[in-house]
Amino acid sequence: MSEPQHPGDDADPGDGVEVEWTAGPDPEGGPEAYAPSAEDEALEAALRAGLVDFELSEEDLALVESGELPAGEGAEVGGLPVVAVVGRPNVGKSSLVNRILGRREAVVEDVPGVTRDRVSYTTDWSGRRFTLVDTGGWEVDATGIHLRVAEQAEVAIELADAVMFVVDALVGPTDTDEQVVKLLRRSGKPVVLVANKVDDQHQEAEAASLWSLGLGQPWPVSALHGRGSGDALDALLEVLPERSAVAGVDPEGGPRRVALLGRPNVGKSSLLNRLAGSERVVVDEVAGTTRDPVDELIELGGKVWRFVDTAGIRRRVHQTKGADFYASLRTQAALEKAEVAVVLVDVSEPIAEQDIRVIQQVVDAGRSLVVAYNKWDTMDEERRYYLEREIERELVQITWAPRVNISASTGRNVARLVPALETALDSWDRRIPTGRINAFLGEVVAAHPHPVRSGKQPRILFATQADTRPPKFVIFASGFIEAGYRRFLERRIREQFGFPGTPIEISVRVREKRRR
Repeated sequence: MSEPQHPGDDADPGDGVEVEWTAGPDPEGGPEAYAPSAEDEALEAALRAGLVDFELSEEDLALVESGELPAGEGAEVGGLPVVAVVGRPNVGKSSLVNRILGRREAVVEDVPGVTRDRVSYTTDWSGRRFTLVDTGGWEVDATGIHLRVAEQAEVAIELADAVMFVVDALVGPTDTDEQVVKLLRRSGKPVVLVANKVDDQHQEAEAASLWSLGLGQPWPVSALHGRGSGDALDALLEVLPERSAVAGVDPEGGPRRVALLGRPNVGKSSLLNRLAGSERVVVDEVAGTTRDPVDELIELGGKVWRFVDTAGIRRRVHQTKGADFYASLRTQAALEKAEVAVVLVDVSEPIAEQDIRVIQQVVDAGRSLVVAYNKWDTMDEERRYYLEREIERELVQITWAPRVNISASTGRNVARLVPALETALDSWDRRIPTGRINAFLGEVVAAHPHPVRSGKQPRILFATQADTRPPKFVIFASGFIEAGYRRFLERRIREQFGFPGTPIEISVRVREKRRR
C-alpha cells in the first residue's frame, strides 16, 4: 500500500519528513495522468451496455449516465441544518433524541449528566433531513448547575440553526430554565418549546404553565412513549432552514480553510502563533486555555489560508468531562466548515486514545488530513524508537495521511506544512475518469476475485467516481461485497491513483438481474 515515507532511524530527529509516495502516478501530474485510453473507453461502454440486464432505479441510471451523484447528495452531513436539543439535567433530552431517531442511540440513565462520546446524529422527518445534536452529555455538580446549564445552552445556540428546548412539564419552569430562556431570546434563533413527560391528556394542563416562559406554544410530549413528538417535529420543520448557516464547507473560491485539531495542550495555539508570526492566541501550560475557535488569515507559500484554532473551552477547577463535551461540539462545527485538518500529536507523550478519536473524527467528517507530530525537538533516541512503534500500531488505518515532524515553539519545519496541505487538498478534489477506474478494477478483480460465499461469487458490474471532497466511488455489483474486500479495493485504488491525504468512500449498490 502506498503511504508517506517515515524517517528512518538514522535521520536527524529535528527534521520533518518530505511528503513522498512511491507508488501510483505523480500526485502533481494533473488530470491528464489518469486520462483513459481508447481501450478504457471501449470497456466502459461495454460495461454500461451490460447494465441493461439488471434492475436499475432512475437514480442508478442517472448516476451511470452522468457519473455524478444528484446535487446535494454527496455532501449531506456538512450542509444539513443543525438542531440542538437543550434543557437542564434529567428532563428527558436523550429520551427525546432516541424517539426522534427511532432507535436507542443516546445513553439514557436516571443519573443526571451521563456523558458519551457521540453527540450528533443525522435523521429525518417528513422527508426533511437534519443533524440532531444531543447536549445531554455533560456532568453536573451541586454548586455549578446554573453555570453549567447556561454554558451548555450558549454552545448549543452558537452551533445550531434551531433549538428544541426541553422542559419537565410536571415540574414547571425553574430558575435554571429562565436562565436558558434569556440566552435563547438574545440569540434570535428559532426555538421549539417541548413540554416533556406529558404521558396522557390529563397532564396537558401542566404544559400550559410553560406559556409563561415567553417562547410561544409549548408542545406537550412524552419522549418515553412517543405521544405528541410528531406535532413537535412538525413545528420544528416550520422554522428550520433548508440549508444550514452554521455547518458545511465554505463556498469554493476563497482561502482554503484549515482546522487545527488535537487534544488539549498539544500546541495548537503555539502553532497558530508561529504561522501568524505574532501572539494572536493565548498560550499557557494549562490545557484548554482557548475558549472559542480563532480564525486567522495567514499567508503561507505565496497564498492565503484561513486557519482555525479549535482548542475548545477553558477548563475550571470544577469542570472535568464537561469541558471535553463543549470542546467536542466546537471542534465538530469548525471541522465541518474546514476543507483540511491538521491534527497535532504531542510526541513527548504516548499516543493516546483521544489522539486516535480526533483523527477518526476527521475521517468520519470526510475532510482531508495532515498529521503534524509536534515538539519533535524534545525527543531523545529512546522516545523516538517507541513513537515509531506506536505509530505503526495505533495509526495503521491512516498510513495514507501526510506526516510532518515539527516544533511549533521553535518554528522548525512548520513551512513543510504547506506542501502537505496542498497535496491533501489536491487529492480531496481529484476525480478519476470512469473508463480508467473500470479498466483498473477489471484488472484487479481478474487477478484477485471476490471469495465465493454460499456457492455464489458477486461480480462487479460497473464503477464510477461519483463525487469529490472526499472522493466517493460507487460500485454496482451482482451481490454483496464484503467489508474486507472493499478495504482491499481501497488499498489497490490508492496504490494506483495515490489519493494521499484524503479518506476514500466506497459504496456498493447490489442489483439483481431482470427477470425474463
